[in-house]
Amino acid sequence: MPDNHGIECNADTRQWADRPWSKTVPANRHTGAHGVNQMGLWHRSAAAAYLAVFIGVAGHASTEFVAVLSGVGGPELSVWRFLLGGLGLVLLCLVFSDARNLVAPFRTHGWQLVALALFGVTLGFLLYHWSLDFATVPQVATMVVTIPIGVGLTNLWLNRQPFSTAKILSGLGAMTGVAFLITDGYLAKLTGGSENLIGILMVLGCTVVIAAYTVLVRPIIGIYGVLRVTAITMFLGAIGLWSIVGLIWSIWVNPLALFDRPPAQWVALITIALWNTTITQFLWLGGLAAVPDITRGSYLFFLKPVIATGLAVIFIGQPVTLWQVLAIAVICTAVLVEHFGERLALTRYHRIPKWP
Repeated sequence: MPDNHGIECNADTRQWADRPWSKTVPANRHTGAHGVNQMGLWHRSAAAAYLAVFIGVAGHASTEFVAVLSGVGGPELSVWRFLLGGLGLVLLCLVFSDARNLVAPFRTHGWQLVALALFGVTLGFLLYHWSLDFATVPQVATMVVTIPIGVGLTNLWLNRQPFSTAKILSGLGAMTGVAFLITDGYLAKLTGGSENLIGILMVLGCTVVIAAYTVLVRPIIGIYGVLRVTAITMFLGAIGLWSIVGLIWSIWVNPLALFDRPPAQWVALITIALWNTTITQFLWLGGLAAVPDITRGSYLFFLKPVIATGLAVIFIGQPVTLWQVLAIAVICTAVLVEHFGERLALTRYHRIPKWP
């Protein structure tokens, strides 16, 4: 086993310790000299970690509702979201003494953090919003929920954690349910011409990028804590988004002009920044970094359209069709089967008498 420099780490961190993008820090982890992360509640309780992931998914699901009130759309909304949300995370770091040292992570993981920010945040969300110019909303929404499958495959490749048959089948089942839920049974909405294909390829690239970011950032979070690592990558990624959107679309977002907008719009933008980005990303990435099985935790993302449908029913009185009810049942069943299927299989295996 490679030398960890005395750092107490979980199985994933040990497996990644010999990778060049996952360097460890000196042995004075508990002295606070380097501001290295201490064990939190979600590291001691798997239930707390999965709950954090679920709340993070709920935050992602409610983004579209708040975005409508902001009066901003497309790449510009992404810039506002991550500039303000990333700044909120940085300010939150300054509140807590154990997360205040934002320089320490750069001393051991500097280029990794910059690469993850530009790769996972800037490129990932640029492809997501740009794909909407070519593909339909149902196509993009269906493709983006493949992120959990991408997490599983990336984790298998980089972290050598098995991607079981139960995970594959339940993931495909959940995707089928999502497709029916978003299209209300009219799967023809998922087809299109060559222009749609460009958008689908863009959003597919987005899912690959975000899935890889989710897995690659995990060992660094295990060392320095989710708050600091998320703040650094989100804020650096926001600067990258600001620059690219300005150069390509000639939209130079000025955060100082936020309060020049009508009150309803700036309140919506602040809500997207604080709730849908600062808190949501903190819980989503922190929960995934702490769960025993990152692939299983990421499968909760399949529930995003289910939660969004529930919010639409509660807050805007949107009716639910029979197709949507069946689709929700398929998605929830797939997630539950993945969660409990392997446990039942292991229980049955341990009950089988072994030859002496």
